[in-house]
Amino acid sequence: MIRPILADNATSITELKKNPMAVIEQADGFPVAVLNRNQPVFYCIPADAYELLMDKLEDVELAKLVVERRDQEEIEVNINDL
Repeated sequence: MIRPILADNATSITELKKNPMAVIEQADGFPVAVLNRNQPVFYCIPADAYELLMDKLEDVELAKLVVERRDQEEIEVNINDL
């Protein structure tokens, strides 16, 4: 099976095991595809990139909620009643 590699940087599991931090540093903050027998098995991404990705996913989920609730009837609430 041929699978696309969704990163500009790639390394083998063997190289990652030898020196994981060197692999990450060489990627300059970008994702690294980790290959096993020339097939991507997982991706390593820096913490900053992962946090940004999680923020964007949360934004997408919130936007979906806004669209779903856009036409719902509004309910007036008094803050003192909460």
